Amino acid sequence: MTEPYRRNGNEPPIGRRMAELRARRGMSQQVFADRIRRSKSWVDKVERGVRTLDRLSVIETVAAALGVAPDVLLAGKAPRQPVADTGGDVERLRAALARYDLPATGRPAPSLAQLDAQAGYAWTAYRNGHLPQVLRLLPDLLDDSRTHPGDTADLLVRVYRLAAQVLVKLGEADLAWLAADRAMAAASGDPLRAGLAAISLAQALRALGRGRLAMTAAVAAVHQLDLAPAHARRAGVTGTLLIEAALAAAVGGDTSAAGELTQRAAHLADGQRQHDCDGVEFGLTPVDLARALIAMWSGDHQSAVTTHRRVIGGNAWHLLPAEHRAAHLIDITHAYLDLGDPRSAGRALVAADRIATWETRIRPVARAALTAVFRAGPGAADVARLAATIGLTR
Repeated sequence: MTEPYRRNGNEPPIGRRMAELRARRGMSQQVFADRIRRSKSWVDKVERGVRTLDRLSVIETVAAALGVAPDVLLAGKAPRQPVADTGGDVERLRAALARYDLPATGRPAPSLAQLDAQAGYAWTAYRNGHLPQVLRLLPDLLDDSRTHPGDTADLLVRVYRLAAQVLVKLGEADLAWLAADRAMAAASGDPLRAGLAAISLAQALRALGRGRLAMTAAVAAVHQLDLAPAHARRAGVTGTLLIEAALAAAVGGDTSAAGELTQRAAHLADGQRQHDCDGVEFGLTPVDLARALIAMWSGDHQSAVTTHRRVIGGNAWHLLPAEHRAAHLIDITHAYLDLGDPRSAGRALVAADRIATWETRIRPVARAALTAVFRAGPGAADVARLAATIGLTR
């Protein structure tokens, strides 16, 4: 299916852009081929224009390995600022993560209780899909949490995890990895805190195309939790880690491990109430959504769509946070596109936009999916309106 990726006549071929970006990062064709789990011959043919990158899932894998957003490959343009309306908050967040000194802010130092409340507020904004609001809060929250004299291990894990998950959404996977690593360090060996931090670490590694490393990190955290004393949140964290491990296995091409890990998560979720706290949404519904994505990444797009439609038709779907529902709808568009059904992909994107507007209007992966849908040809008016809102043209 090549139509969604038709290029304007004045744009360089996608293979040439891939070659330029690969060379700029000092990767040989063989090294790059190993990273994306393809042959050197395949890379060479794409770069010479003998083969075409015509599947969105492959374009995303290539883009992740090159450290760019998918629309850079699709449109041949310089990366856009991920959030145009945040007044430099992404750069402020980058500076806060890069800072090792103790900044003098000139503001009264918040108490630990105030910082915990602010972190809880920021996580609530995240679950509701208000990404610009989270970005505005995070830099000061990071600084204040790092410099507080009290026992801030739990707080630091919460804040670094949130930073990592927002940065993954914005296509800043390397920076997300740094934030997740800081969360792991702040966990101080506590199995529950380390498990929470490992959720974000696995997401960051998966965004970098490091599926095997992501799976290893998540499974190791599960093992530590299995050995730890009972805790009210242990089942939810363990189950979420199993889901992350399964998704990472699927991204890494290990379908067998993905199925086994998903089955373990389903067994743990059976009979449990859906849990939702600080980015941990565990229950049978998240497990089934993961199964849809695993089927999609394994190439069984029809099964992915069938599972997706069954899940979103149930009442439990509406109990998930807006962020989770919108993110899933954006992800599932890839299955529709690979099935040659851009209209259904467009409907999924419009639904995601209604649930959590900033998920579709800020995230590079959403823009890439909408670009593919929009370029597929005439579509629904609501898709055209959404495309016009974010500045896409044919």
